[in-house]
Amino acid sequence: MHKILLVEDDLVIAQSIKTHLEKWGYVLDYVTDFSKVVENTGEYTLVLLDICLPFFNGYHWCTEIRKKSNIPIIFLSSANDKMSIIMAINMGADDFIAKPFDLQLLTTKISALLRRTYNFSTGINVIAHNGLVFNINDATFLFEDKKIELTKNEHRILKTLIENKGCVVSRGGIMEQLWETDSYIDENTLTVNINRLRKKLANAGVCDYIKTKKGEGYIV
Repeated sequence: MHKILLVEDDLVIAQSIKTHLEKWGYVLDYVTDFSKVVENTGEYTLVLLDICLPFFNGYHWCTEIRKKSNIPIIFLSSANDKMSIIMAINMGADDFIAKPFDLQLLTTKISALLRRTYNFSTGINVIAHNGLVFNINDATFLFEDKKIELTKNEHRILKTLIENKGCVVSRGGIMEQLWETDSYIDENTLTVNINRLRKKLANAGVCDYIKTKKGEGYIV
């Protein structure tokens, strides 16, 4: 399980990020003593760092962290001018996300950076598409901070469609993913599963996500 340290002096933002990331299985702590940021980094696998902080700014702490660790660092800051971004990267940051930011984008960037850094699965494998974040590992999706659980069949259908986003997936192709067989399956069973998934998406506020291409299949 990955532990993330958040260095952010706005408590509302810190709590919002904590609540969101914990839905995806991350453990997140935020700094309360801004004079001892570096002392807190040893047990974590990633740092989220603001620029404007009490005592010393984020550039200072990024430099200090880099003296002792290669832990991945993502800057989160409203100071999003070109020079701020360049300085952050030059100080050793791995990424920069401008405030205000989408929490789903943050989740996806964290997952990707952890995969690249540690060269193994983060345990939280997510795909983002059109505002929806799909967690492959635990068969859930997140939309506007609402987390929805999927059945096994709904999970396989959504996974197949998102992995082929922008392309039509035939009914036969989806059925093979669902039942992992070339044997005949009543197509009405697939229709029922598609309709249930569409209803679940719509109830979460994701309308017209899965489109039907008549005579071809489905597309997202």
